[in-house]
Amino acid sequence: MSRTSSPQLQRELGVVGATVMGLGSIIGTGVFVSIGIAAGIAGTSVVLAVIVGALVATCNGLNSAQLAANHPVSGGSYEYGYKYLNSWLGFTAGWMFLLAKTASAATAALGFAGYLLNATGLSFGLLIPLALAAVVVFTAIVLSGIRRSNVANIAIVSISLLSLVFFIAAGTPKVLTSGVEHFTPFFTGSMGTVLHASALMFVAYTGYGRIATLGEEAKEPRRTIPRAIIVTMVVTMLLYTAVAVVAVGAVGASVLGKSAKLGQAAPLEVVVRYFGISGGSQILAIGAIAAMLGVLLNLILGLSRVLLAMGRRRDMPRIFAGLNQSGTTPVAATIAVGMAIALLVLIGNVKTTWSFSAFTVLIYYAITNLAAFCLPSHERLYPKWLALFGLAACLFLAFWVERLIWQVGLALIVAGLIWHTAVQRVRS
Repeated sequence: MSRTSSPQLQRELGVVGATVMGLGSIIGTGVFVSIGIAAGIAGTSVVLAVIVGALVATCNGLNSAQLAANHPVSGGSYEYGYKYLNSWLGFTAGWMFLLAKTASAATAALGFAGYLLNATGLSFGLLIPLALAAVVVFTAIVLSGIRRSNVANIAIVSISLLSLVFFIAAGTPKVLTSGVEHFTPFFTGSMGTVLHASALMFVAYTGYGRIATLGEEAKEPRRTIPRAIIVTMVVTMLLYTAVAVVAVGAVGASVLGKSAKLGQAAPLEVVVRYFGISGGSQILAIGAIAAMLGVLLNLILGLSRVLLAMGRRRDMPRIFAGLNQSGTTPVAATIAVGMAIALLVLIGNVKTTWSFSAFTVLIYYAITNLAAFCLPSHERLYPKWLALFGLAACLFLAFWVERLIWQVGLALIVAGLIWHTAVQRVRS
């Protein structure tokens, strides 16, 4: 079936809007939670893990940019896999994206609820109801159309950025007076712990993928998408590195790592209490809450667009290929995504979600880089070695997460391919 026979989304996003969408996807769980998790694994060398994750993510971002610029439709690497590789790899990319990001969205919803309850002192018995309420509200925002979603996203990103700028500014004096002792020794674990932490930190940067999955809605995609991804990556790399240096330099990696338990306290919220600034922890709590909501918003957007693309190809039920009358929102896909996230909020165990997301997202981007390698020369914006480096780095880092995580991930890949085979036979 020709996918051009399906109704197409309207192009409404420019460079600024797409960049803000990317920032809203990145600045969230990564900076407010995963830096603490990675510090608990790699110790002081978490700063190195932040940089390694950023370098791999930047490579992937550039490869995603050239793919999206030449094939600007909803679906991201799911569509690139089909166009430049084959249906098996295309389906696997879409399947990995749905698995990873649905779990991440549920984590973001629960994280929002946890930070809010921690800041207000209310009972943690309200954790699931608050998380469900967030899912319902933000699903409704996405259903209302991309324009309103982008306005909400701009507000969320602004609040999150201001809180992080405050954190860096407030913590710098303490780092200058006591930072050296907290960075000595720099390597407290092994290269394996650094690679494990790098794999987790890589996930913290992957929000740029939302720009690619929204490619069908970008104005002048060949110009808009690469610029938006590059600007997004530069801003977030500088921000994450500065936050990691301040956090470790102010209190030490051990305190940072111990404070990363999801649902009780944001690691940065714990760190800022050592600054001795009145109201500092509340400012960080507001930023964390806003960031989690931003992540939830953008994941619902990205997931619904990938499900839309899979519905168009009938890898998923055809109902998910439908748009509203104005051609701005895939209604059925958005509702289905909201329901899946809510289900994970209700019954899912999110303690290992971040590691599971790391494996599945790294496989997803391995396929992205392979597709970029196969771009014809007249479509290529960057050299071929960049795609090869990204492919090797993703596959290498994927298997540094816990063994059980990647074993489950491989089993789910097999299960997805069995489904794909069955669908193909029915269609033929």
